Amino acid sequence: MILLSFDIEEFDMPFEYGKTLPFEDQLAISTEGTLKILALLKRAEIKATFYCTANYAQHRPLIIKQMVDEGHEIASHGYYHSDFKPEHLLQSRLKLQEIAGVEVTGYRMARMMPVDEAEIERAGYIYNSSINPTYLPGRYNNFSKPRTWFYQQNVLQLPSSVSPIIRFPLFWLSFHNLPMTVLKWLSSATYAKDGYLNLYFHPWEFTDLKQPERFGFPGYVTRNTGNAFVERISAFIAWAKNKGYPFGTTGSFVQHINMKAG
Repeated sequence: MILLSFDIEEFDMPFEYGKTLPFEDQLAISTEGTLKILALLKRAEIKATFYCTANYAQHRPLIIKQMVDEGHEIASHGYYHSDFKPEHLLQSRLKLQEIAGVEVTGYRMARMMPVDEAEIERAGYIYNSSINPTYLPGRYNNFSKPRTWFYQQNVLQLPSSVSPIIRFPLFWLSFHNLPMTVLKWLSSATYAKDGYLNLYFHPWEFTDLKQPERFGFPGYVTRNTGNAFVERISAFIAWAKNKGYPFGTTGSFVQHINMKAG
């Protein structure tokens, strides 16, 4: 199964490059990208998981409602994207449940940073998808972590997908920069080894990021963004469907694993 997920957050990434952006602009850019994602998924007739910050959800509740109405899963991405306290784990889950009107069982830490698994369990989550099991300079070194799902603190851990052996990450930046032939080959090899792909993206990738004065992003971030990325992801989905790979929400995949585990 292919698990597509999208981190729906206030667009604060320009802060990492010394830029500032008004909060309303952060919301507007994330919303523009999210609407493109929802339209893309509807055309492809597949469901996905949206990891939302409670802060975004409070300011755009109608977008959250649209996600639910169209059959997608809501999971937590924390309360704020650039501020974390342990109490946010439970607070964000409860606020999202209040806004979405559905149970929230999954979590992903902002920027795939470490999080206390005991706190995750206490906050009532069933699964956590906060590990990129590879090495990214300046971010993390997770070579010691398992490549595929495992249990910790009674919570199912679902790392993002990396290729076998060399652990090349199949994450959002790879989808912008690799030739599609290479991306498909790595995805096929990983799917054959693991039986699933766990892929994550952000809504702002589906907007025009080639605005250096406004955002300050390097070329490897802005390459193939906006409508070009809509086309790339649409083509990838069509290729995967042609290969016979099913798509589903992360929650349904985790439920299946938990039932098999007994």
